[in-house]
Amino acid sequence: MSFLTIAFAVLFYAATVLMVVGLARRIVLYWKTPAPLKIPTTPAPTTQSGVVMRMFREVVFFESLFKSTKWTWLFGWLFHIALFAVLFRHLRYFTANEWLMGVVAFVSPLFKSLAFAMIIGLLGLWGRRLFVDRVRYISAPSDHLMLLLLLLIGISGAMTTFVAHTDVVAVKAFFRSLMYFDFGSMPNLPTDPFIIVHLLLVAVLMIIFPVSKLLHAPGVFFSPTRNQVDNPRERRHIADWARKLEEQS
Repeated sequence: MSFLTIAFAVLFYAATVLMVVGLARRIVLYWKTPAPLKIPTTPAPTTQSGVVMRMFREVVFFESLFKSTKWTWLFGWLFHIALFAVLFRHLRYFTANEWLMGVVAFVSPLFKSLAFAMIIGLLGLWGRRLFVDRVRYISAPSDHLMLLLLLLIGISGAMTTFVAHTDVVAVKAFFRSLMYFDFGSMPNLPTDPFIIVHLLLVAVLMIIFPVSKLLHAPGVFFSPTRNQVDNPRERRHIADWARKLEEQS
């Protein structure tokens, strides 16, 4: 086993632990954050099923962003839907399920081209931060660095598909060996520069994910402006911590 393979094995174990633990901690903090007031953004649904549908439209179609600014919605939705497709295609590296592998193989010819849509979406979002005055004013260096990181991941991943074809079988065997802690049969990683850069950047993304603005992914589900039913007249809203105080008094 080469030094490069050992180094990446250690790196991905560390990155996975940091991402899982950090993300779980953040979700627990979101869960425990008090929401003492009814503050759904109106017009808001008045039933729980309506809230579910609203969250579905928000997560899948970016409904509020569409109503706010069409250009930002276009590039944002393009990036996210392409990212979902690319991640779905990456399931081939982690599973041996024949049915799932068949689905991935069926959509793979289309989904691999969506890497370019992902890159275009990121360039549009970055251009917004560079050329729109009010957005540039509130953009921190970390915002630009995050977009650069995602863009480099997308470009390096596209290069492994369309420029220097990576040994997919070896990469899959490497990650499946990591999943099952099967170090004895772990193959060496391909040494072409594109896959090395791509995997290194992905590991960096996993490490910084729990402390970055990318936490809006799970955070949207805990937003009281989106997940609350608009029924303050019909039902008094009492936060959990306030209810405990009432019970103790």
